[in-house]
Amino acid sequence: MKGRHEFDKNGGLWYNYIVRVIRGYGKMKGYVLDYVNENEFKKLERALKKYNMLAFKKLNFDYYPALRNGKFVGELVAVNKKAGTEKYELRLPSDKLFTQIHGEVKLLYTVNKKDDIVVLDTITPSDILLEGHRSELTTYKGIMISKANASKDMFKIDLLNMLQDK
Repeated sequence: MKGRHEFDKNGGLWYNYIVRVIRGYGKMKGYVLDYVNENEFKKLERALKKYNMLAFKKLNFDYYPALRNGKFVGELVAVNKKAGTEKYELRLPSDKLFTQIHGEVKLLYTVNKKDDIVVLDTITPSDILLEGHRSELTTYKGIMISKANASKDMFKIDLLNMLQDK
């Protein structure tokens, strides 16, 4: 056949597949995940894996595949019709006491529908997660506390425990 390589005399399908992909016929449908700042986001992901495994597993095995397939989970925060973007906040599962001390664990991302790209902005609370990435965090009564605000975090934990005892 004309245009085939010498090592493809059997008429293998791989050659046709490669040509279709190069020409744009066989493009994969779905969204591509991209980052605003990939290094910082990976640090936040590693800290999330270390300190909140449930949220990390839900993020990697449930939410990322859904985002790639075009199912945008979470709360729609803002829409920019001119740029064709939508901003979302996705609440990740976490311990109730951790949420009361440090705030909810959220994934903030932007969807660019024109280019089929999902841009992952950040994971909050980023301050405690980045601090946990830099150095090992200590715990107080089973909750991680920051080194910068240790007394404040311990006070919050004691206060919440006193309120639960009543």
